[in-house]
Amino acid sequence: MIAVVLWQELLDGFGFVLAWIYSVIPNYGISIILLTLAIRLVLLPLGIKQIKSMQNMQALQPKVKELQKKYKNNKEKLQQEQMRLYKEAGVNPLGGCLPMLLTLPFLFAMYAVIKQPILSPSQQQHGAFVVKNNHLPETSQLFKNVLLHQDTDFLYMNLQCNLIGSGTQVELRYKDPADGKVKQLPNGAPIIAEDGQPLTFEAATQSTLDCGTSRIPDTIPYVLLVALMVGSTFYQTWQMQRASPQGSSTSQQQAITRLMPLMFAFFGLQFPAGLVLYWTTSNALQVAQQTYLLRAGHIGPDALDRRMAEQRERMANGQPKRAGLMGWVSERAEAAQKQRQENQKGRADPSRGQANRNPNKGKPQSKGQRPTGQPGAKKPPAVNPKAQGSRDGSGSAPKKPQGPQTGKGAPPGNQLKRDPKRTPDPEESP
Repeated sequence: MIAVVLWQELLDGFGFVLAWIYSVIPNYGISIILLTLAIRLVLLPLGIKQIKSMQNMQALQPKVKELQKKYKNNKEKLQQEQMRLYKEAGVNPLGGCLPMLLTLPFLFAMYAVIKQPILSPSQQQHGAFVVKNNHLPETSQLFKNVLLHQDTDFLYMNLQCNLIGSGTQVELRYKDPADGKVKQLPNGAPIIAEDGQPLTFEAATQSTLDCGTSRIPDTIPYVLLVALMVGSTFYQTWQMQRASPQGSSTSQQQAITRLMPLMFAFFGLQFPAGLVLYWTTSNALQVAQQTYLLRAGHIGPDALDRRMAEQRERMANGQPKRAGLMGWVSERAEAAQKQRQENQKGRADPSRGQANRNPNKGKPQSKGQRPTGQPGAKKPPAVNPKAQGSRDGSGSAPKKPQGPQTGKGAPPGNQLKRDPKRTPDPEESP
């Protein structure tokens, strides 16, 4: 629910900014171009990061392939070496995907703002139509022009039309909620606000949208615009591949390079020309960013080697590690690897495993403490060698009183070993 509310707020914000630009410069095409420029400036840090990450990942592909061949039978070691390679290069494997995923909502938002508002039969006023899915301020001049299909031309194109319908009178349709059928809009039906209140201006429906009177020459501007969008899409991907080292492009990347322009050509046939203008302008700004990064040396065949040298020097000098997702992932992977190695050593060496299971083994125990390895056993008292071996009382232990000789020899601890070959003394008791 919160995500839906935030999404609607984003759409309304785009509509407000576009309507404000149009109030300053009353040209629909220039307003879209300026809004595109503002969006790209906001996303400039993410755009630069995306370009660098994608190029660095392509440059690392030969080294990644070598690791895959070397450790093809040890997936755990392969993962560890790959993470080490990414860490040495200062590359985030997700750095090229995340910024791209963040830019896609802006494309969808522009489509929602630029496309024509939906008209639906009113449930409150018979014969009237209400405006739905509108994100332009209802009091703005741009909303009035878009709703009435007037003053939305740019370079001999109606930006509300698409390439398929160019050069014709396109029928405008609506879905009747009574029977679920799609019907053509009538001419002259009143249009009211979604809440049932009248608009600030008089508005009536139109049954057709004027996209030209003949295929030739009215279609030519639309064809040129779609060709610019497809060509700019192809050029920006080709520019990045040319900047990558030899053999760094995979077969999947090459396939994407060929299929992506065709996919956008298919979209350009059906999308309004205003959205095609937005995407073409965005591609041109992307190409400009890549050109600047190439000339500045931030990307290119030698850029990754310089980055890895700087990263090794930074680690050798003991400088703090760069914070970010890649650093967190590397630390977690290293910790998990060390834990697995310790577990393997414990299983291979039973004594080590026993020591790991008994943390108190080998530690000095206090007086009266039971040994950990022998439950219930009492520790024997310590013996003082001075007290045991002293005969003249010089030791610390008190000297025990000695009684008369019983003929059994000296007291324990001071008894001499008898020699069996010695002649017995007559005075000794048998």
